[in-house]
Amino acid sequence: MSGFQLDARLARDTELVTSLGLCQLRMMKDSRWPWFMLVPQRNGVSELFDLTPLDQALLTFETNMVAAALKKTTSAEKINVAAIGNIVRQLHVHIVARFDGDPNWPGPIWGFGQAETYDEARKQSLIKSLMENLAS
Repeated sequence: MSGFQLDARLARDTELVTSLGLCQLRMMKDSRWPWFMLVPQRNGVSELFDLTPLDQALLTFETNMVAAALKKTTSAEKINVAAIGNIVRQLHVHIVARFDGDPNWPGPIWGFGQAETYDEARKQSLIKSLMENLAS
């Protein structure tokens, strides 16, 4: 979408995977969890209710689509979905696969430890599998 401005912190901490109808699908640069993010391509939006009703419906659809594909990709015990934004105000939705015994299970992932970079082959494999499951 022309003119869309991504928050610099989101750009720094994530990598663009693809653009969906409303959102950019981005992958967190932290290999401790399979962790993706949806960012609605709308400027000046910080809350879900700031979106138009149609955009709210699209965001819900895209969130469910990515969450289901991530569950299928990882066989995770739990898929966490959250739109917190206390620090980064631009509306974004986290979609995270969680497993018993993962770092900080069952506690929250936010602010826990230090991010660990992906092995490139592992990262590409996860993205490829997620994209295949999004298409099915």
